[in-house]
Parts: sequence; C-alpha cells; structure tokens
Amino acid sequence: MSPPRESDQQGLASWYGERFHGRRTASGERFDSQELTAAHRTLAFGTRVCVRSAVTGKVVVVRINDRGPFSHNRVIDLSQGAAEALGMVGLGIKPVELWQLEEDEDECPEMLEEGGRSYAGRKLKAPAEKANAVARKKAPVKKQARNRR
Repeated sequence: MSPPRESDQQGLASWYGERFHGRRTASGERFDSQELTAAHRTLAFGTRVCVRSAVTGKVVVVRINDRGPFSHNRVIDLSQGAAEALGMVGLGIKPVELWQLEEDEDECPEMLEEGGRSYAGRKLKAPAEKANAVARKKAPVKKQARNRR
C-alpha cells in the first residue's frame, strides 16, 4: 500500500445550480447544473479534480469548465450535481480537499475511498460523531437551583 498522497489544495467550497443552468461557462460550454463540473481560478479547462468533503468524507471527481469562485475565501465552486454527490447541498460553504488527477486517472486516489478522513493534516471524526460533539457543545448549561433558607 502506497503512502497517502497529500492533497493539492484545501479550503472552502460553495456550489451553484439552477440559477446558472443553461448559461455559457468561461470555457464556452453550456452549464448543466446536474453534471459533475466545477469552477476554479487557475486550473486548465478540462482538468479533472477529486474533491473530498471534510464534513461528510464523501468524494467526487469533477471536471473544471468555468472560472471562479469570485469570493476570496473559497477554492472551488461546484455544480449542484457535485454538491449533491458530496452531501453538501443546503449546507452552504464547507471545507474540502482537492487532488488534481492525471490524464490517465478516472477516480479519486484509492486511499481516499478507504475511509481515511483528513483535512489539512488533521484527523476528522466521523460525521455523526462530529455532529454529536457539536450538539453537546451547544447544549444549554443547566443551572443548579440554589437552596435558599
């Protein structure tokens, strides 16, 4: 088994869908919100990228066909179809890791699909575990009744 391959980029991802469906992308093709595509600032059109959600641990391969995101704090804008595959529709902006694939690669690196979840070098809890930890943190603290006599 080969050592885990470091991600090429980490950061926040957003998604866009129906509002842009049918419009021309920066590459000249028509945007289809259900295709597995994405916008990236610098990667060449046609580049295939493995995207892993740091929240759900799910992966998807997308093809770069547009420019963006235009918000400085994001690294990629995903199509609605890609966001659905990652389980992030309705979640807004979420952390992801990106791996640029070689021309002969069709899938994400094997080690990503074996359940190893990391984000920028940190081990992540499973999504349900993480949600429970957040819920515990947000739970109101019960004040103890004072015994007044």
